[in-house]
Amino acid sequence: MVKTALVTGGSKGIGRKTVELLALSGCNVIVNYRSDQEYAESFVKGVETSFDVKALSILGDVSKKEDCERLSASVLQEFGRVDILVHNAGPYIHERKRMGDYSWDDWNHLINGNVTSVFYLTKLLLPSMRENGWGRIITFGFDRVETAPAWVNRSAFAAAKTGLASLTKTLAAEEAASGVTANMVCPGDIIGSWKERSVVDAVGVDSPLVPVGRPGTGEDIARVVAFLASDESSFITGAVIPVTGGQDVLGKHLKEKARGMLH
Repeated sequence: MVKTALVTGGSKGIGRKTVELLALSGCNVIVNYRSDQEYAESFVKGVETSFDVKALSILGDVSKKEDCERLSASVLQEFGRVDILVHNAGPYIHERKRMGDYSWDDWNHLINGNVTSVFYLTKLLLPSMRENGWGRIITFGFDRVETAPAWVNRSAFAAAKTGLASLTKTLAAEEAASGVTANMVCPGDIIGSWKERSVVDAVGVDSPLVPVGRPGTGEDIARVVAFLASDESSFITGAVIPVTGGQDVLGKHLKEKARGMLH
């Protein structure tokens, strides 16, 4: 039977590349987006044409319970089930701030968008996975998140993702007997257009801060997600998997600062 995958924030960035690889593997795909309807609709039309699968775009802010309820209802009405749930969407504030400098709204935005949203959507779609005896839940974190590390000037994002790592592991333990796995993928420092590019584009491109020597790409992450979404990954659950090229993502700004001081 053809599997159906829902990717939140799936029209752009790493989510877009993930949608493409899941479609390539033969999955029908639902692309959730929060803005730019025309862009999302154009993307899903291209996916249907290129990969000969069914694709659907659905508007919704997954940090809002009402949007998650509407999104879930639409998906279940259209496809009857969701087999693969990829929680890609998650807000991030680029400006570096100490914890005491976050506004109330900033804090709530990051916590709700990165961990509460996963609770909402998983709670709504988990029953169909249990009923079918098969499911894949995939979340996103950051390098070493399972150790609850300090991430200076990233307190809200780090707190949300650290909580999400525990939630992912707990889901894995609770749902193992249901045939549902839950795993977390932790991307390295993949920035700008690299989020939507392929591994072949990065070969030969120098990236001195990354030990493997090249930039990370959206395809690097999407390949891992696609494997975790497959039947072949059934023995992997509760895992937190770094895909960083060996880079110390949390210490990157300190190294850049030191390099700047040296030069």
